[in-house]
Amino acid sequence: MTSRVVHFEVPFDDADRAYAFYREVFGWNLMPIPEMDYTGVSTGPTNDQGMPTEPGYIGGGMTPRGDMVPAPVITLQVDDIDKTLAMVEDHGGSRAGDKIQVAEMGFAAYFRDSEGNLMGLWQNAG
Repeated sequence: MTSRVVHFEVPFDDADRAYAFYREVFGWNLMPIPEMDYTGVSTGPTNDQGMPTEPGYIGGGMTPRGDMVPAPVITLQVDDIDKTLAMVEDHGGSRAGDKIQVAEMGFAAYFRDSEGNLMGLWQNAG
């Protein structure tokens, strides 16, 4: 399977400033999720579950800048995160934290590629 870009994350230092910037400049719809210290981002039309309804549209999130997300991150969808992380390590990359379950939706993990870039992985549940 070719892994598609399915999500992005943009870190911020000042939430109000970042929210205003992306709303006013790009028209993003921002949905804060306080219990997760995360903000969902819609950059296009969505259905009732918040999933994109237009081909090619990718949504994302915003989070406080920190050690885990110090710069923007691109997330790739894969069939098996554990297998992909093993391949990452076999090809000169490294894991950047543990695989985590995201509600009932699926699993996420971060890795560093062979050039040191922080990237994300997503595996749907089921």
